Amino acid sequence: MIFIHIKRIVLGSFVSFWRHGVVSFTTIMVMVLAIFMVGSLILFQVLLTSTLDQVEQKVDVIAYFKLDAPEDDILQIRELLLRTSEVNSVEYISRDRALEIFKDRNSDNALIASALDELGDNPLGASLRIQAHSPGDYQSVDRFLREGGFSSIDKVNYRDNELVYERLALVLSVARQTGLGIVVVLGVIAFLVVFNTIRLAIYTAKDEIGIMRLVGAANWYVRAPFLVEGAMHGVFASVFATLMFWPLTLWLGPKAKSFFGGPDLFIYYTQHFGSFFVTLLLVGVIIGVFSSFVATRKYLKV
Repeated sequence: MIFIHIKRIVLGSFVSFWRHGVVSFTTIMVMVLAIFMVGSLILFQVLLTSTLDQVEQKVDVIAYFKLDAPEDDILQIRELLLRTSEVNSVEYISRDRALEIFKDRNSDNALIASALDELGDNPLGASLRIQAHSPGDYQSVDRFLREGGFSSIDKVNYRDNELVYERLALVLSVARQTGLGIVVVLGVIAFLVVFNTIRLAIYTAKDEIGIMRLVGAANWYVRAPFLVEGAMHGVFASVFATLMFWPLTLWLGPKAKSFFGGPDLFIYYTQHFGSFFVTLLLVGVIIGVFSSFVATRKYLKV
């Protein structure tokens, strides 16, 4: 008997879906837009994360030490930094290594090379190149170095790049909030469209609903076809939205890779197609079923 009920519910959902063909198509298109924005946000986050990772690898805090700073003291400070939760990595650059780097960077400048030869002694001190987990952590690293009482430290360059760290953290925060805000707005629009579609379906099928009430149909049996219809909207919209990313990422992937320096979006899309589709499918079905549930609760008096 339960299979008969399921068959009738599904059949009723398809009948209602095709009966309101134009309205159903419009509903699906609006949901496609909302779901497409969710997928776009996912791909945008991939690019943003990759780009910021590259930028963060180039952003650091450097602690410069005095010329007479003992190497043991420098290495001890390095160990203390590695124990802090904000620090990702610490690179020790000795005086000799610092001189080699300086010479390589200025190999085309004969005047600097001549001045170093005349000087004879190495004028550069050792340093620690510190990379934090996020741009917002560099302030804590700077405070740790300045307030730690390390007399061998000559200078910390955090203040020179403070504006860069702050802007980088701000860009990350604004980008994520903006993307989330767009998804929320379009999700609400999709909810309202599905809500009104189900309300129209309830009004159109009021005679059938009245007959089912007279013959003693259970509440869930009356509501179920509308919930299934909402899920159908979500499924079709998710399929369309997912397929739209195929030509889009194929065209945009190489351009985004050359501009942002991140992964090829088409390769990412094809490699993660299953999880990408499942995510969009869940979003579409949740919007469709929830909208239908709210509509039936409000307008279907059973």
